[in-house]
This record gives sequence, C-alpha cells and structure tokens, in this order.
Amino acid sequence: MSDIVNQAVVALNEKLAGADFGGTAKFDIADEGCVMMDNTGARAGDEPADVTLSADADTFRSILEGETNPTSAFMTGKLSVDGDMGMAMQLASVLA
Repeated sequence: MSDIVNQAVVALNEKLAGADFGGTAKFDIADEGCVMMDNTGARAGDEPADVTLSADADTFRSILEGETNPTSAFMTGKLSVDGDMGMAMQLASVLA
C-alpha cells in the first residue's frame, strides 16, 4: 500500500468523524491504489461501491487539504464519478 493511500485514509477518517455518511464510496487514486469509505470510516481496499471517484494523487491531495473543491474538480475533468451521483454530492459536502 502506498504512502499516499495511507495518508488519504488518515485524512478521510478525520473528515468523517461525526459525519453522517451512509453508503459506500471508493476513491481510486491513479497508480497508487484505492480507499474505501462507509459508515465505519475509511480504509485501504478495492471493493464494489455505490460511487467511485477517480483522480490522480495531486488532485486527491488538493481536495483532502481543502485547496480544491470536489465539485470544481469534477466540473473541470480532474475528478471523475462513476455510480450514484447523489452519493457523490453527499460525499462532497463531507469533504468540504
């Protein structure tokens, strides 16, 4: 597992603390690996999910650090979404 995936797991668990997120989401970080999220938190893994968000490592890092708005990243083509768009929007509000 890459350092980037490990860092993403830590950052996502901090953001999810106390958040109401129902469902499953997967962050697919190009050339690094995947992070799964559900109501128990974030962990490294690659399983089926309600929604999959894919981007390069720099884009994910920027989103997690609050420098890039997830919706803006999607609109500019830096972030792709496959699956439940409503779940993606819910997730964007958790990450903001």
